[in-house]
Order: sequence, then structure tokens, then C-alpha cells
Amino acid sequence: MKVIVNIQLKNGVLDPQGKAVHHALASLKFNEVNEVRIGKQIILDIAESDKASAEKRVTVMCEELLANTVIEDYTIEFPAC
Repeated sequence: MKVIVNIQLKNGVLDPQGKAVHHALASLKFNEVNEVRIGKQIILDIAESDKASAEKRVTVMCEELLANTVIEDYTIEFPAC
């Protein structure tokens, strides 16, 4: 089963990479961009057929390793096959 974890900095946490990309876009005349926030996406292929069980396991993975929950939020998605 494929599982997608999207991780982003929480609102209010400084995002220097996002600021740098925003500045670079503006210097290239992409002035319509108001803000850039950089996150990461982790795609897992796990040996689980039950969606609820998979979500519980991936939540534990996020809490223990994948996300820094002090400064990051995460979402778990199950893409259509």
C-alpha cells in the first residue's frame, strides 16, 4: 500500500529556505508569488492492506522519526491506485 506523508513547518516557524526561494523567484520577475513555504514529501510502500492499520503505523512513524512535531505538522494521504 502506498502512503504519502507531507511534512511542513508549522505556521509561525521561520522558513529560511522558503524565504530564499521566494527571493529568487522575485529576482526572476515572478512577482505574483506572495509567499513560499518549503516542506517535504515522503512516499512509503508498506506491507499493509488495511487502511486504518496503515494510518496508525504511519502516524507512529511520523511521531517517532519522520517529523519533528515540535516545529512541523504532517498529513497522511492514501493515493488512489
